[in-house]
Amino acid sequence: MAVTAPFRFPRFFVTSPQPCPYLPGRQERKVFTELSGPHAAELNDALGRIGFRRSQSVAYRPSCAGCAACVSVRVLAREFRANATQRKLMRRHGQVEISACRPWATDEQYQLLRRYLAARHPTGGMVGMDEMDYADMVEQSPVNSVIVEYRTPAVGDAPGQLIGACLTDRQADGLSMIYSFFDPDDKAWPGLGNMIILDHIQRAREAGLDYVYLGYWVKGSARMAYKTRYRPIEVLGPRGWSLLEEDAIEPASARVTQPA
Repeated sequence: MAVTAPFRFPRFFVTSPQPCPYLPGRQERKVFTELSGPHAAELNDALGRIGFRRSQSVAYRPSCAGCAACVSVRVLAREFRANATQRKLMRRHGQVEISACRPWATDEQYQLLRRYLAARHPTGGMVGMDEMDYADMVEQSPVNSVIVEYRTPAVGDAPGQLIGACLTDRQADGLSMIYSFFDPDDKAWPGLGNMIILDHIQRAREAGLDYVYLGYWVKGSARMAYKTRYRPIEVLGPRGWSLLEEDAIEPASARVTQPA
């Protein structure tokens, strides 16, 4: 009797080694596959549970020779309890107007992204993105995606100023924050990067979802240390997902004040 799988097992490929953007002197390599066809969302969900991330129509994860520093992390949204600092931050940003929009790129978003990259990642690989590159990043999604926009309070009929945005995928078990960016110089709204994460945790909880996927945590990289502030948080290891223990986190002196 013939057995037909619900979708074809994907073909995986490996990139050539490149300099690691997080740990000096190391090389990074990724394994990836294409997300396409009528079952792209199901494949993305399955791969997300084993540490893959999405970029446009590609799912990828690190596959570095001799290094396993990049670890997938996800916040347990239902169990998360904001600490005093996080509660104060949310109150301070209580007037920020938040809306989830269809994944459609705008010039306003692109200009905000440019300011963010110039201030936070001036030597990163995304600095050279033009308008078409940004549109591809946002709009070429084979899964259920939105752009969550964060704006200052509206004045009359005019919408407020865009101060933050996040490209977000809704997966079967949680929200995956694909890429977030915000105004790095707005003194009136400090801590925007942290607020965006806190908002996604609340969104996941209200939607009945278990997790918020934050991508990869790299122990020893100050740029990634902020991800361990949202407890409880799980890490993906050889035996599956498990809680990140307190003694595995860098000391406070290694942390940065805003998400990268």
